[in-house]
Amino acid sequence: MMKKIKRTLLILILVVFCGGGIFGSFYGKDIWQELKYIGIEINNYLKIFPEIELPVKNEISQSQPHADSEQKQVQPPEYVPQTSQEEAVIRVVREVSPAVVSIIITKDLPVYEEYYENPFEEFFGEGIPFEFKVPKYRQKGTEKQEIGGGTGFIISADGMILTNKHVVSDTQADYTVLTNDGKKYPAKVLARDPFQDLAILKIEKEKLIDKEGEFLQKPFTVVHLGDSENLQIGQTVIAIGNALGEFRNTVSVGVISGLGRTITASGGGIVETLEDVIQTDAAINRGNSGGPLLNLKGEVIGVNVAMAQAAQNIGFAIPINKAKKDIEQVKTIGKIVYPFLGVRYVLITKELQKERNLKVDYGALIVGGETPQEPAIVPGSQAEKAGLREGDIILEVDGEKITLQNSLAKIIRAYNPGDKLVLKILRGDKEITIEATLGEKTS
Repeated sequence: MMKKIKRTLLILILVVFCGGGIFGSFYGKDIWQELKYIGIEINNYLKIFPEIELPVKNEISQSQPHADSEQKQVQPPEYVPQTSQEEAVIRVVREVSPAVVSIIITKDLPVYEEYYENPFEEFFGEGIPFEFKVPKYRQKGTEKQEIGGGTGFIISADGMILTNKHVVSDTQADYTVLTNDGKKYPAKVLARDPFQDLAILKIEKEKLIDKEGEFLQKPFTVVHLGDSENLQIGQTVIAIGNALGEFRNTVSVGVISGLGRTITASGGGIVETLEDVIQTDAAINRGNSGGPLLNLKGEVIGVNVAMAQAAQNIGFAIPINKAKKDIEQVKTIGKIVYPFLGVRYVLITKELQKERNLKVDYGALIVGGETPQEPAIVPGSQAEKAGLREGDIILEVDGEKITLQNSLAKIIRAYNPGDKLVLKILRGDKEITIEATLGEKTS
C-alpha cells in the first residue's frame, strides 16, 4: 500500500511540475512563482506522509531572502579600459585635470532702474487732468557681473598659468581662477604677448598652518610641457577646457588634422593672424580658449586658441614651443620681450603680384593701413632709422627668403633685440642691401 502511495505521489509531483511549467510559459506567468508553488505543495505532502524521502530539495524557496534580512551593498566593479588607447586617454585626463583651470571674467557694470514720468507735467504742471506716463531708465550704481570665461593650465608649482591673450584682454576687468576641486583664487595678469595670442597669469599658493603654527604652502599641480616640433598628422590628441564657459574640464578626443596652418582669428576685441598653428578635430568650443592640447603621454603640445565657425570639428592650437620662450622670459625678467623692426607689411602672393603689377611673387610689401594710426613705418623705430620706405619689398633677411610659409615676423622672432640684420630690399626696379638693428617690443 505504501509503495502505491509513493508511486502515486511522485507521478502527481511530475504532473504538477510539467503542467505548471507549460501553463506558466503559455500564459506568460513567472516560472519562479510556479516552482515556488510546487515547493509548497511538496512540503504539504511531506507533512501528511513524513516517511516519504524525496531527493529534491526546495532550493528555490530557501534562496529567497527574508523581508527583514539586510541587503548587502554590491559595489560595481572598477571599469577596465578596453584598448590601450582608451587606457591612455583615461590616465591622461585623470593626471592632467587638476592642473586645468577655469578663468572667470568679471567687471563692474552700471545697474539701471526703470521709472515712469509724465512728459506733459513739464508744460501743464502737476495738475494735469489726464494720466499719461512713459517708462524711462536711470543708473543706480554699479554691480560686479560675470562677462565671460576661458581656460588655462598651471605651468609652475607657485601658480603661473598659461592662457590666451584674448581671454584676459580687458585691462579693466577682474579675473578669478577656479580650480578643478572648486577652489577660487584671484588672478593677476603678469604679461600679454604682443604678437601671439598668449598670456600668463599668477595665482597665489594656498597657505596652510601646521600644528606648531608655522605656515605651509601647498604647491599646485602642474602640467608637463611637451615638444611640438615633430608632431604628426593623424596623431591622437586630447583637449580639456571650460566648454561654453559652463562645463568645466570638458574632455574631447581627436587627431591632428593639419600642421603649419595660418588663420585670422578674432575674440576679446582682438583680430590676429596666427601662423604655424595646429589644426585638430578634437572639439574646441567657446570657453575652451587657453586650454591644453595633449598627447597620449599627457604632455601639453598646444594651447587651444580658436575654432572655425563655418565648420564642424575644425579647431586650432598654438604649438607649445612658441609659448616656452614667453614662460622663460616672464620667470626671469618679468615680461615678454620681442625683437621689433617696425614695419607694417603684407606677404606677396601671385594674386597680389598681378593686382599691383609687382616684379616678384614673394617677399614682404611694406604698406600702410587705412588710418593714420597704421603707418607703414613706425615713427622712431629701427626700420625708420635704417631708411626703409613704404613700397619697399623685403625679399630676404640674412639670406633667408620671405615666403607665405616663412613670413618676416616668423624669421625675426628667431632673433633677439639688439641683433643686426642684413635686409635684401627691392625698391622700384633695383635691389639694395640695408642693415638694420632690431629694437624691442614688450608686453
